Amino acid sequence: MKHLWDIHFLLLILLYLLGAVTSQVNPSVCRYPLGMSGGQIQDEDISASSQWSESTAARYGRLDFEEGDGAWCPEIPVEPDNVKEFLQIDLRSLHFITLVGTQGRHAGGIGNEFAQMYKIKYSRDGSRWISWRNRQGKQVIEGNRNAYDIVLKDLEPPIIARFVRFMPVTDHSMNVCMRVELYGCEWLDGLVSYNAPVGEQMNLPAYPAYLNDSVYDGAVIYSMTEGLGQLTDGMCGLDDFTLSHLYNVWPGYDYVGWKNESFPTGFVEIMFEFDRIRNFTTMKVHCNNMYSSHVKIFHQVVCYFRSDSDWETTPLSFSPVVDETPSARFITVSLANHMASAIKCQFYFADAWMLFSEITFQSDTAMYNTTLTPPQTELPPNIQPEDDPTHKVDDSNTRILIGCLVAIIFILVGIIVIILWRQVWQKMLEKASRRMLDDELTASLSIQSETFAYNHNHNQSSTISEQESNTAYEHIFPLGPDYQEPSRLICKLPEFSQSSDEPASTSTAASKSTTTTVVQDGVPHYAEADIVNLQGVTGSNTYAIPAVTMDLLSGKDVAVEEFPRKLLTFKEKLGEGQFGEVHLCEAEGMQEFMNNEFFFDISEDQPVLVAVKMLRSDANKNARNDFLKEIKIMSRLKDPNIIRLLAVCIYSDPLCMITEYMENGDLNQFLSRHEPEGHLALLSNAPTVSFNNLCYMATQIASGMKYLSSLNFVHRDLATRNCLVGKNYTIKIADFGMSRNLYSGDYYRIQGRAVLPIRWMSWESILLGKFTTASDVWAFGVTLWEILNFCKEQPYSQLTDEQVIENTGEFFRDQKRQIYLPQPVLCPDSLYKIMLSCWRRNTKERPSFQEIHRALLDIQP
Repeated sequence: MKHLWDIHFLLLILLYLLGAVTSQVNPSVCRYPLGMSGGQIQDEDISASSQWSESTAARYGRLDFEEGDGAWCPEIPVEPDNVKEFLQIDLRSLHFITLVGTQGRHAGGIGNEFAQMYKIKYSRDGSRWISWRNRQGKQVIEGNRNAYDIVLKDLEPPIIARFVRFMPVTDHSMNVCMRVELYGCEWLDGLVSYNAPVGEQMNLPAYPAYLNDSVYDGAVIYSMTEGLGQLTDGMCGLDDFTLSHLYNVWPGYDYVGWKNESFPTGFVEIMFEFDRIRNFTTMKVHCNNMYSSHVKIFHQVVCYFRSDSDWETTPLSFSPVVDETPSARFITVSLANHMASAIKCQFYFADAWMLFSEITFQSDTAMYNTTLTPPQTELPPNIQPEDDPTHKVDDSNTRILIGCLVAIIFILVGIIVIILWRQVWQKMLEKASRRMLDDELTASLSIQSETFAYNHNHNQSSTISEQESNTAYEHIFPLGPDYQEPSRLICKLPEFSQSSDEPASTSTAASKSTTTTVVQDGVPHYAEADIVNLQGVTGSNTYAIPAVTMDLLSGKDVAVEEFPRKLLTFKEKLGEGQFGEVHLCEAEGMQEFMNNEFFFDISEDQPVLVAVKMLRSDANKNARNDFLKEIKIMSRLKDPNIIRLLAVCIYSDPLCMITEYMENGDLNQFLSRHEPEGHLALLSNAPTVSFNNLCYMATQIASGMKYLSSLNFVHRDLATRNCLVGKNYTIKIADFGMSRNLYSGDYYRIQGRAVLPIRWMSWESILLGKFTTASDVWAFGVTLWEILNFCKEQPYSQLTDEQVIENTGEFFRDQKRQIYLPQPVLCPDSLYKIMLSCWRRNTKERPSFQEIHRALLDIQP
């Protein structure tokens, strides 16, 4: 009966979705190729300023195509400071564009022309052209360094456009050729511009917060007119807008804000212009609500609608429910299915300041044509002059709606079949699992050593096989958080191969025998190409990377510089593995190699403490290739709570990557040397850490993991040993822990080959080899438990390794016999509830890192 209700509920949801078009844009997901490489963009929609020959015309400027002479090439060489040539793409409708790709002319080895730099111009109407610039105001984009590699560049900020022009730039006269692709998704809001007052500056005690729309692409004088900007870039501002500097932008970035005293009327008026008449259902406004800075959400909004030339006289009024929670949030305003091509809203102040970071609309296109009656000479034969075409039903829209309904019916049938099939598998799984786990045998974990994240001291060249997607540009965005592990030989749990909750990979599995690995050939290789398998230099992977993400990264130039080896001074060895070592070093003159994204609070003549990962010179080719790919991955991780790649040494052997290192070492050792504040600490004269600082460190770890999870990177060894501590209790997440002998006891060796951090691993990771963001959440709960215990004991210290594995079987059976980590003495109930939520059996019931981060911020005094 429950399953029938689930199906019924699902039907209701899908049928509800038919009535509206969801328009909330997520830039991290809106990364589909728009059709240059796939052919969806027609030849007639690709044009250029000129062409060198018919065989290098605009239609040959498609990424990864070799037709014609292999690319678009302008008629004459490109000259410095003379940006005239362009390749133009017409997308036929407005699109939200987040990523661009470029390539030169290779032509099977006979071509060597490419654009080292280029600019982008875009237009929404084909008449007004806008020059794209990044958040720092720079227009020039770094392009290609050879004729064959594909270079992908994120557009930050993204653009909303129908027409896009690629304009090659050079610092000397040279021949250039280009192949290009655009990535994004259709812009369903239909919003073509908004007009608003210019944002203002808020004077804070320490520094000012600039609340202007820094990426607005319209005219900006006393007001902003005929443009789009931060209110439509898909980026929501922080709860505490003063902390934006932690992300290398000024305080208040991502918000447009106004102060009450500047508006005698008591409201801010914003007008929104749309591409056509639409049926509006809701407007969502992301507002800051930081009471401590006298910022609140609006207390009322009054909206006027215009469908033709005149504004409606009766406005719509809405007052949000008063909420005392000081966190930023979306306020949903019902627009009651008003028909309009423009909306004018007056937002009334509730306090001294009002800050918005996003405004989106949910609507559907009006089901009639709103164009003026054309001259009689242009009427189609089947329309008589006396007919009024302004109110005729648009047959094309009707056909589209019918097609959508038919497609959704097929989807519903497929979903119902999947649900029923899943119930059959679940019953088979439960039956098999009880037979296995009720025997109370000591489980032996069988693993393909090359597929687990933290392989240690094994022969990499034995069976390693890296599966990379051949369709790198079919789906350029990270897979969902439940992506599956690859495995050359699938190791199965006896009598079943899938978990009861969802499909799982089988890179680790439990076996009845303590000495025999159960391997069955012919078992389907679940999603072998979904994960790129990188062998870290210390015997461990840095992160689990979806293959499509690695494809995206592999086309990018490494944005780090070569560092002179002679300026590195060895301090101590941090760890080692089969393929390399990790050294703690001092780097002289490192500040000269850093860009504005890095900050060191020491003078330029002082050395910087760094960690150097060094690949051994005798490492095999696979390890060498993985090392270079790891550099590309690390160069893309940019978060204040993630260890950053600073520089590399790759021009000669041994290959090195230089990363940040924190002066107070890892969090495990740091906390174990400290005591909680109190009478005992005073008697022993031991250094102390306050509860507030413990919460602050845990919040930073959650923030770093929130960033990794947003990229769908899975860490797979989150623990205090992999968190580094800097000044003022700053935390950065790293991956050095497993390579250190100091922590060898934290890992369980599998048949002499692989080692697993089982005391931090979720039950599904141990039994089913399934590693997702949800399993990282489990590990975060254990890490939080470590922090509140000052790392004085190992998790499940009263259990042997075998008993820890047996306890995972109790989580699997869920018969209320599983053992949880106890509540630490210093841990309040609110924090222990967070831990318990991280250890829920069902992965879908565990909180996200965004929810954990928000909860920890609320707990901090």
